[in-house]
Amino acid sequence: MRTWLITGVSSGFGRALAQLCLDRGDRVVGTLRNESQRADFEALVPGRSFGVLLDVTRDTDVVRVINGIEQNVGAIDVLVNNAGYGFESTVEEASMSEVRAQFETNVFGAVAVIQAVLPSMRRRRSGHIINITSMGGIMTFPGLGIYHGSKFALEGITEALGKEVADFGIKVIAVEPGGFRTDWAGRSLRRGDQHIADYEPLFAPLRQARAERNGKQVGDPAKAAAAIYAIVGESNPPAHLLLGTDALSFVSTKIENLQTEIGRWAHVTTSTDVSH
Repeated sequence: MRTWLITGVSSGFGRALAQLCLDRGDRVVGTLRNESQRADFEALVPGRSFGVLLDVTRDTDVVRVINGIEQNVGAIDVLVNNAGYGFESTVEEASMSEVRAQFETNVFGAVAVIQAVLPSMRRRRSGHIINITSMGGIMTFPGLGIYHGSKFALEGITEALGKEVADFGIKVIAVEPGGFRTDWAGRSLRRGDQHIADYEPLFAPLRQARAERNGKQVGDPAKAAAAIYAIVGESNPPAHLLLGTDALSFVSTKIENLQTEIGRWAHVTTSTDVSH
């Protein structure tokens, strides 16, 4: 029986994965934002579902909560950094407070939790760290630049971390979902307050289309949960795991275009070395 720590289990991927882990007989500690949610989560499977109140942007709280979990529940075998949110705004329209808030949750919060669980995993020479990033951590759409920036950052941190802890028996995986039927594009999506007229011809149709697709995405959160659960059982899991046919299509196109561009400008790239 493994012990999972999953941040953000009130809905979406976090809740679907938590439920699957419980159904498979594992223990799950889930982080939530209010007492009502915490009590509901603990009632799912008394003795195996543990709810804790945690705002991942509060560094000292993260350390305190992780220490409490390890003392009262047990060693954390699998960390899933799922807590996060989307932010819709052009780069120019985003206020710096909105930019900082996005990175506080999506990047700094995830790193704080990673740093808190790693000492125990290192001592035990085992563990899994799964960071829920996004296909938007590899490719981009207009109007989501700040969100993309946070996910690109988490992608880089995740990939480097995997190389740093590989010798300790710790597996690190970036999971990159496409569009799934979660609350990401609904109540969880935050929108910038500022609107500059010049951007409306580009951004307004994209904003409307995103709202209209909400609830109609191709991805099934329960199937995503099953994929994540299965990958933890692999002896040699991937460093990156795309989820969804849309993610596969968009990211493959991005990589193909990048390779083409690199090749086109290779003569400039190679012209900058010191001559001998």
